[in-house]
Amino acid sequence: MRIFFAFARAADRHTHILSYKFQRFVLDTKQPRCKNLKSLLQIEMSNLLIILLSIFGIWLLVLTVVFWRFFAFFNRLTKGVEAGDLKKVLEKLLETGNQNKKEITEALKRIAYVEEEGKLHIQKIGLARFNPFKELGGDHSFSIAILDAEDSGVIITSLHTRDRTRVYMKSVKKGKSSTELSADENKALMVAQKK
Repeated sequence: MRIFFAFARAADRHTHILSYKFQRFVLDTKQPRCKNLKSLLQIEMSNLLIILLSIFGIWLLVLTVVFWRFFAFFNRLTKGVEAGDLKKVLEKLLETGNQNKKEITEALKRIAYVEEEGKLHIQKIGLARFNPFKELGGDHSFSIAILDAEDSGVIITSLHTRDRTRVYMKSVKKGKSSTELSADENKALMVAQKK
């Protein structure tokens, strides 16, 4: 529609220019009237014709592009659909969209549940090896802290001697133990909490 109004304005402007040149020609008495008037009108009409044909060509090009895009979109929309009306196609698209929306909502709920459940699983492990008895060589004893996402879990300590091995376990709630921790157990706890 804008192109049509632009065309109308251009044609109106061109008509005014032609009218002005014609008046100037009539008032100018030095030139022979018939021959110059005829050639002037022919030039102006050919210019006007070129402008009109250019505008018409541009208008056709714009319409061609618009219709081509529309038909390409329609073909993509109805791809794989048997002969039917557009209403069925749109209803099918809406149904598929609603089904996808429900499935996405369900998937988000399951993801939230898995994330919440995953906080209770083992997520942090810290190990500290040490030698509590100087007469034994090597670091055969150890403390291992096994924690979940909220720094709750257990610390297992193994003390190895020549004739036996002792294993102790202490519980940890939110990074704190109800019993006193040794230096090596504290070290294992801090290693686990940094992860």
